[in-house]
Amino acid sequence: MSSMFPDWIQPCGDTSLLVILGEGISVSINRRVHALAKGLRERQIAGLGECVPGYATLRVDYDPLVTSLDDLIRSIQSVLESSYDENLLPAREVVLPVHYGGEDGPDLPFVAQHTGLSEDEVIRRHTAGVYPVLMMGFLPGFPYLGGMDESLATPRLETPRQRVPAGSVGIAGKQTGVYPLESPGGWRIIGRTHLTLFDASKEPPFLLQPGDVVRFVAVEG
Repeated sequence: MSSMFPDWIQPCGDTSLLVILGEGISVSINRRVHALAKGLRERQIAGLGECVPGYATLRVDYDPLVTSLDDLIRSIQSVLESSYDENLLPAREVVLPVHYGGEDGPDLPFVAQHTGLSEDEVIRRHTAGVYPVLMMGFLPGFPYLGGMDESLATPRLETPRQRVPAGSVGIAGKQTGVYPLESPGGWRIIGRTHLTLFDASKEPPFLLQPGDVVRFVAVEG
């Protein structure tokens, strides 16, 4: 088996495997990804390294001097074939207070115009959602959130901003997310939270983690 992989597993360098559980952005597939990661960690497999969830994939790192490729693939298959219930995954709810519009949400008027909704209706629909954290990227602590009302879908900026303040809440395509740090960015910014999403002095340093559920609440600036 060491030279033959199932079609849903790909080598990812010399010490990692990429497990592919589907395609695109799907909450149900993403929960299977997190269930697999949790199941592998709970088995305390010798030589198992980090398990890094994506939307529909899981990167599994391992030490080839401690565990064989055959044994690792068998462990992955065993977890997937087990009766592990992905619905039992912990779902911690985190509420993010957001000031929408004005200087904190400079793109709110564009989102309203693009979607044909009023600014108040954009805010109402955005705060009505319940958003699972699908994965973390491109900055430390940046949550990619699923579950946004598709009527709010708006394209990214054609030219990214050089500076997006920490805490900015944005929309890009059919997704919403929150900038944990000041950085360049091309998401349409509709508001900002005062909560700190990334603090290197804390353990863990991230306010959110995959599997959490986020709710946004509108507040006065």
